[in-house]
Amino acid sequence: MKRISIVLPFFISLSISFWLFSGCASTRGTKTVLTPEERFALAKAKFDKHDYLEAIDELSVITLQYAGSTIADSAQLLLGEARYARGEYLLAAYEFEKLIRNMPSSSLVPYARYKLGMCYYELSPKPELDQTYTYKAIDELQTFVEYYPTNELVAEAERRIHELNNKLALKNLKIAELYMKMEDYKAALIYFDHILERYHDSDVADRAAKGKIEALIARRQYDAARQEVQHFRERYPTSSLLPEVDKLNAQIDRELLQRNSAPSGQSAIKANPLDKSFSPANDEKP
Repeated sequence: MKRISIVLPFFISLSISFWLFSGCASTRGTKTVLTPEERFALAKAKFDKHDYLEAIDELSVITLQYAGSTIADSAQLLLGEARYARGEYLLAAYEFEKLIRNMPSSSLVPYARYKLGMCYYELSPKPELDQTYTYKAIDELQTFVEYYPTNELVAEAERRIHELNNKLALKNLKIAELYMKMEDYKAALIYFDHILERYHDSDVADRAAKGKIEALIARRQYDAARQEVQHFRERYPTSSLLPEVDKLNAQIDRELLQRNSAPSGQSAIKANPLDKSFSPANDEKP
């Protein structure tokens, strides 16, 4: 009896220890299930710490498993922002477009559309390269401006559009100037005219206007060149190129004077300083 009374407390103690150990192990093995809001808060914290990959993982869970939750649009937007912050602009564009397409009634759509345009803005290359993304950026930013004219980001979007249009105008100007060097003045005029019609408010419009005058002079179209000089003075009265245009105008006056003073029936032929290939045999008439 005495031996039983000694052993019994030992087994009781052992049983209690085993139960406590099993309980602790069970607690440690249980994975905490986060609500969508808690998971979003965790993702936002990681995003703020620039842990974009981890933030993307958490946000992807929300967009896949909790697409109907109240924070689904916020998660989708932040997912795009995380991609954007990593420089993954095409993936970011996909995420922003997904928000616009799948959650059109969300209050976050205007900002998502602006960021969609900014993704393509970031992908826009140097003027010398293909400008497909430049055109897409302009289209998306212009759509944002038209859809949400009172949005606080409209001024910034318009500034970006102007910058992108400058890039396209500069690309066309470089092509026009190349044709001028090649003495293909007809082709140069096509590009100068395109700039003046499509990008008339660009920062290089006055350069294109001056180039057009030079091309017309090179083709001996002096009356048309004189009209362009007048247009230049009206459109760009403060341009730094105005003194050069005045010199071109003086040149036009000299050429017209010589042409008008030539004897009747005789062509006043003179090589134009801008037309290095000029000769009576190959003079290019309009």
